[in-house]
Amino acid sequence: MTNQSTIDKLIEMRLTAMADAFRNQTDDPRLKEVPFEDRFGMLVDIEFSSRKNNRLKRLIRNAAFDQPDASIMDINYTSGRKLNRELIKRLATCEYIAEHRNLFITGATGCGKTY
Repeated sequence: MTNQSTIDKLIEMRLTAMADAFRNQTDDPRLKEVPFEDRFGMLVDIEFSSRKNNRLKRLIRNAAFDQPDASIMDINYTSGRKLNRELIKRLATCEYIAEHRNLFITGATGCGKTY
């Protein structure tokens, strides 16, 4: 069986990320010395992470968020907002959920609690 037929079969089985990674592995001469098990593990890892990322993107898209690209890393900590950076970092770990604690966000109307 040739490499191209293997790639075609991977694509037909909808393992496109694995097919692309296999194509890259065959083109990279440094990976010729890597054992089969390690190369195969790399292919499976790439396909797995691709599927997880696609699933997450689909769930975010279907959730119809107002700001789907919002990120905890993009928070503006200017002094006028009086945000505690350490508290935000701690809340970002979501440990309060595992500890069965509630979270109340308070503030004046129109101050941006929704965002």
